[in-house]
Amino acid sequence: MIRFQFVTHSWFLTLLSGSVLFFATEKVLRYTDNPLYFPTVIMLGSFLVPVTFVIFVYEREDTRAISASLVVLTFLWGGAIGTLVAGVLEYDTLRDLTFFPQLGIGVIEEGAKLVLPVAFFFKGRYRREAEGLVFGAASGMGFAALETMGYGFVALIASRGDVGVLEDTLILRGFLAPIGHGAWTGFVCAVLWRERERGSGLLRASLVVAGAFFTAAMLHALWDTFAGSGGSTLIRSLGLDLLSLGVALVSLVLLIRRIREASRASAFSVA
Repeated sequence: MIRFQFVTHSWFLTLLSGSVLFFATEKVLRYTDNPLYFPTVIMLGSFLVPVTFVIFVYEREDTRAISASLVVLTFLWGGAIGTLVAGVLEYDTLRDLTFFPQLGIGVIEEGAKLVLPVAFFFKGRYRREAEGLVFGAASGMGFAALETMGYGFVALIASRGDVGVLEDTLILRGFLAPIGHGAWTGFVCAVLWRERERGSGLLRASLVVAGAFFTAAMLHALWDTFAGSGGSTLIRSLGLDLLSLGVALVSLVLLIRRIREASRASAFSVA
C-alpha cells in the first residue's frame, strides 16, 4: 500500500495552496484586465517555490535551535542585503557579459548572499551543519525570490503588460531557484558549518570552504553563461540546454549530499 505521507507536510500544503492561489489570481487578472492584480501575481509567483523549499529544508533537518521567526528574518533580510550588495558591486561588471565578468558576478552574488549567514556563524550559537544548511537555503531563496520579482517586473514592462510572458518568467525562474541560488548558498553554508563541527584546523577549513565557495561561484557563472547565450541554430540551442542541465544536476547533487550528511550528523549527535 502506497503511503502519501508528504501530503501532510507543511511544505507540500504551502506549495499546493500557493499554486492554487497564484493561478486563481492570474485567471482573475486575465478576466478583469485589472492592473491592480499584477503585484499580487508577481509576489506569489516569485515567493511560492523559494518559501516552499525553505520550509522543506527546515522541516527535514533537526533545527530545534532555530526559531521559525529567525528563518523568516534570514529569508527576508539575507535576500534583501544580498540583492543590494550584489547590485552595487555588479554595476560595472555587467557592462561586458563575457565569461570572466560572469565569473565576477558569480563571486559577487555568492558572497553577497553569505553576509547574514556568516554573521550567524561568527555569533557561535548555531554550530551544527544542519543549521548552516537552513541559514544558507533561507538567504539564497530570499535572494532568488526578490531577484525573480525584479525580472518579472522587467518582463511585464518589456512585453507591455503581456500576462503570458510574465507568467512564463515567474514559473521558470521560480522552479529553477532551488537548483540555483538555494543549492549554491545552502551548499557553501553547510560546508562552512561542517568544518567547524568537525573541529578542522584553520588552514584546512579555510581551504575546504574556499573550494566550496569557488565551486558555487563557478556553477553560477556557467549557468548564467549558458542561459544567457542565444542559440543561433537548433543544434546550438539544444547544446546550451544540455550544458545548463548539466550545471543544474551538479548543483542538485551537491545540495542533496549536504542535506543527507547533515541529517546523518544530526541523528548521530542525538544518539
